[in-house]
Amino acid sequence: MMKRSFVAFVALVFCFQFSENSQLAAQSRQLTIEQTMSYKLYPRTSLSDMQFVGNTNMIAYAKDDTIFMGKPGSVKKLLTLDEFNNVLASTGESARGLRNFKFVDEKQFRINLRSGCYLYNIQKRTLTKLYDEVDGENVDIEPNTFQQAYTKDNNLYVSINGKLCAMEDDNPGIVYGQPVHRHEFGIEKGTFWSPKGSYLAFYRMDETMVTDYPLVNTNTRIATTEPFKYPMAGMKSHEVTVGIYNTTTEDVHYLLTRKDESVSERENYLTNISWSPDEKHIYIAKICRGQDHLWLESYDVETGKLEKVLFEETSNRYIDPQEGLFFLPGRNDQFLWFSERDGYKHLYLYNTDGQLIKQITKGDFDVQSFISFDTKGENVFVYSNKQEPTGLYAYKVNIKSGEMTLLTPEHGTHRVIVSSNGNSIIDRFSSVDVPSKTLVYNGKGKLQATIEEKDNPLSEYAMPGIQMGSIKAADGKTDLYYRLITPPDMKPGKKYPTLVYVYGGPHSQLVTDSWLGGGNLYFMFLAQQGYVVYTLDNRGTDNRGFEFESCTHRHLGEIEMADQMEGVKFLQSLPYVDKDRMGVEGWSFGGFMTITMKLAHPEIFKVGCAGGPVIDWKWYEVMYGERYMDTPDENPEGYKKTSLVNKAGDLKGRLLVIHGAEDNTVVWQNSIEFIQACIKEGKLVDYFIYPHHEHNVLGYDRIHLYHKMFQYYEDYLK
Repeated sequence: MMKRSFVAFVALVFCFQFSENSQLAAQSRQLTIEQTMSYKLYPRTSLSDMQFVGNTNMIAYAKDDTIFMGKPGSVKKLLTLDEFNNVLASTGESARGLRNFKFVDEKQFRINLRSGCYLYNIQKRTLTKLYDEVDGENVDIEPNTFQQAYTKDNNLYVSINGKLCAMEDDNPGIVYGQPVHRHEFGIEKGTFWSPKGSYLAFYRMDETMVTDYPLVNTNTRIATTEPFKYPMAGMKSHEVTVGIYNTTTEDVHYLLTRKDESVSERENYLTNISWSPDEKHIYIAKICRGQDHLWLESYDVETGKLEKVLFEETSNRYIDPQEGLFFLPGRNDQFLWFSERDGYKHLYLYNTDGQLIKQITKGDFDVQSFISFDTKGENVFVYSNKQEPTGLYAYKVNIKSGEMTLLTPEHGTHRVIVSSNGNSIIDRFSSVDVPSKTLVYNGKGKLQATIEEKDNPLSEYAMPGIQMGSIKAADGKTDLYYRLITPPDMKPGKKYPTLVYVYGGPHSQLVTDSWLGGGNLYFMFLAQQGYVVYTLDNRGTDNRGFEFESCTHRHLGEIEMADQMEGVKFLQSLPYVDKDRMGVEGWSFGGFMTITMKLAHPEIFKVGCAGGPVIDWKWYEVMYGERYMDTPDENPEGYKKTSLVNKAGDLKGRLLVIHGAEDNTVVWQNSIEFIQACIKEGKLVDYFIYPHHEHNVLGYDRIHLYHKMFQYYEDYLK
């Protein structure tokens, strides 16, 4: 267990169990850029579909195309791929592997195949088809009745017992059943089945009033424009309503979420849709466009009418809920709600009259997310960084007393599966010194079995050192955590070129107690090539409380840069860091930070490499941009001060700007206008475009990206 004083937490040490000669031979191996993309060099578990069997404490998983099942520590082979394919032959289909299965109980499991979903009876060795695979996107299967909701183009379809119901509109600006509000507020889907499958709630998004933004497709003989809807900060936003489809009557009606038809009412954000267990009520966290006022509202499912406002939350900065309501098992009248109202993200117990019963968790740490309840609803399982700001741990919280019990005692970053009765936990985790480990604990945190412990996949390579620690922020009091990667076999007295890798924006945490310290193999490659690579999570990043993240409100880049420069001071104090050969790199918000830091401190940063950078926040979208900057009319000075167009004249040294030509997140206009500003100021800047790529360069082309950036450092930093 790590102590709070993380400064003393040093280093990832690789212990090789070889003879002296073989160890020296192994340590001479070097990574290639191509290998940094290889999944074989990451400690991936060989187990898939790890789960508890039905309502028992038995576990099941697949390994080497074989399904195993049994009590922790005594699992047995249940079914091989060949055996399964012999049964499957009668359907005319064959499986390439045993994946995507879910045990219903000890006697049967569901498995998804190319043609649909089947129920496999273990004792009888028979298959029953539950439903066909649908040709659509955003597929949402109701787990009790196997009704299917899915989208094609902008329309929504619901398949019930082979009958198809459609919500269609010929207007391309009307979108059904897809995520809305640019995936903000934790919105990842656009359809929401009721607990028993009697209803389907869905988003309907009207984008007809939003400006078309042109993307250019150069694959055609004559390049064509492919416009998409992109509401920029301060401009007209889309309008959303929530529909209810009754699977019995096939009736569709909409919730009456607007008091009137004013623009402010139409532009409210409808987030965190939640059903009551009895399906009589549906709840919405409604947020005003200014994102500083939230109403938790209850609606009657049958009529769509507003029943009550349970409570309101306000902030002098913003409110950003990520989760809906979690009803206590067996109750329709009490639920848990996440809020940052006391400065940290904690759990609150409410009843459906809107009465606050109690605050469940308290302290200067975040309860980051919900996992599950136990059967009786006496305890809730959650993730929290209470143990250590850079870690992620699972806790059992007693709802009555608020007592938190740590269930994952080893330091690191944990992901768990809790049995339905809460009496057993599967824990998968890694840390800076553990590549990957899968354990089973009982509900009190006592170890029951070690299922798998992966060896270090990099043991044959001359690996860099990884050091983690903390420094003080620019305010002189806040702890900030860093990751420092150094070349292997550093020579005394030698100074090395140093790269600051930065993101620094909201909803991010790069420095974590996980394998490679939260870094990746490209950083390892750079260190092998003789570079020091440093990353710091400045104020403005996530999981450290509301003040820590929101202090950058209305002036993005200022506090973040001040903290990053404290990190630079720390680097300059190290005897092996070459002060004259320092660079900065980042993508997206990190691209914005890279150029911000490069322009403000050309005496420090010899080289910068910025990918997909925000250049001026007035060119970014409404939901994210207005949350952190307000609108350009409300905050003209903030927009002016953070605009990098206005600072292009400060450019000195080498700067490489990279952008995807079809970026629909940070639109290409950002970097193009920055280049134009550099031209006007007579500043030379390097620029590279990845055709047909959106906001990130993925697939095989990412190898090209890594080569491009590395060669830039070799040419101008080393």
